[in-house]
Amino acid sequence: MKNCICIPITYLFIVLVMPIDLYAYKYGLGSCLDQKFEQSIWTSIQEESIDGFIFLGDNVYGDLPSGKLTKMEKAYAKQKTRLPKWLMNEKDILAIWDDHDFGLNDGGGDYPFKENAKKMFLNFWNIPTEDPRRNREGIYFKQTKEIEGIEVEIIGLDTRYFRSKLKGRKNAYKQNKDLEATILGQNQWAWLESSINNSIADIIVILSSIQILATNHPYEKWDNFPLERERLLLLLANASKNKTIIAVSGDRHKSGIYQNENFFEITASSLNKPGSEHAETDPLLLGEIYPEENFGTLNIEPNKNRITLSTHDRNGKVINSKIINIY
Repeated sequence: MKNCICIPITYLFIVLVMPIDLYAYKYGLGSCLDQKFEQSIWTSIQEESIDGFIFLGDNVYGDLPSGKLTKMEKAYAKQKTRLPKWLMNEKDILAIWDDHDFGLNDGGGDYPFKENAKKMFLNFWNIPTEDPRRNREGIYFKQTKEIEGIEVEIIGLDTRYFRSKLKGRKNAYKQNKDLEATILGQNQWAWLESSINNSIADIIVILSSIQILATNHPYEKWDNFPLERERLLLLLANASKNKTIIAVSGDRHKSGIYQNENFFEITASSLNKPGSEHAETDPLLLGEIYPEENFGTLNIEPNKNRITLSTHDRNGKVINSKIINIY
């Protein structure tokens, strides 16, 4: 037969059964979601084909200047009607809180209604009765997930329940260098250090409602308690010698990606409550901050040995992105 092209059967078999791509897992990231405002950004997030979503605090705005929780229950009820069913019924949902769902703007450990606020938070996010968060102070937690042989540990921190008083005035906070000053409190610190030091995970993702790496702005951040920040960065640096560690934060009503040596942090804020337009710089900031509505994605791709951190505008366009190799 003329012009016949013969292809071995074994070759055809290999072409047909070899997968084009291996499994990846993508988290959506976001914070500062006011139940009173429209939430069209969820359409763009759905188009990203996320597998899960991490709420990074200020997931409702239910606080009052008095600290009373009379508004909180209504805020959660309203938010429940706004969150899309495809998200809440079909995706892996994780959540931490920040001040506006904690109950007091910039509130900390001396907030008198924090236990009542905690119960509302846990009930809204359907945390099971047997979960450790139901029987201890604070809402910190950890979850482990295996993705194509890569073990990923998500560690959610509580930066409100135990936090010492801030120094300075609102929007102009100063460093609190008191030796006893804390963000996490003694019990949470012991739990965190044990979790990190004994972790066998390949990747650790730290969830912090407030920013860890940023130092230049005058608002809430880990650097308001420099001894706590130094302790955390040292813990993570020691652990990152044989694993990949990433931090995810919210709070700022601005998005950005930060780097301190081999430690990266992505800030995703706000989903529907944009921040001010004034310029902001930081020595650890990669590129520029983005003050309009935004969300983030954290895409874990074991087959490519990488993690991709991205910030997106409300239409889904990538604002900034960073690829990190998995150790």
